[in-house]
Amino acid sequence: MANFNLNKVILGGRVTADPELKHTPQGIPVCSFSVAVNRRSKDGQAPADFINCQAWRATAEFISRYFKKGSSICLVGSIQTRTWNDQQGNKRYATEVIADEAFFVDSKSESDSAPAFAQEQASFQTQQTPKFEEIAGDDDLPF
Repeated sequence: MANFNLNKVILGGRVTADPELKHTPQGIPVCSFSVAVNRRSKDGQAPADFINCQAWRATAEFISRYFKKGSSICLVGSIQTRTWNDQQGNKRYATEVIADEAFFVDSKSESDSAPAFAQEQASFQTQQTPKFEEIAGDDDLPF
């Protein structure tokens, strides 16, 4: 049997709070944030999972600069677990997504202001459908 190890995560959701950019004592940027991802449900209600995420270096700076609370985001990364002992000596666990890549999901106009998007969508829905005419002579098409 082959040794098969794969740890790859792709998330799409909304940032729940403004990402926090900090630096390690060595000056390495690290950004912590969480992403709300709706679950599929059979009853029509979509409960959300709030997934803690972390990004390092250039990805951390990119996320902190261009994403804010409510922004749609797509992440590619891996799951990482940590354990530590708290001040009372209790063992604590954390599971996080370490984001290697981050992508925009919304267009610039959508991410700048939600009301502008709603207005644009309403304007689009009121436009008339273009009128097309049928062209005779489709007999010479090769399919």
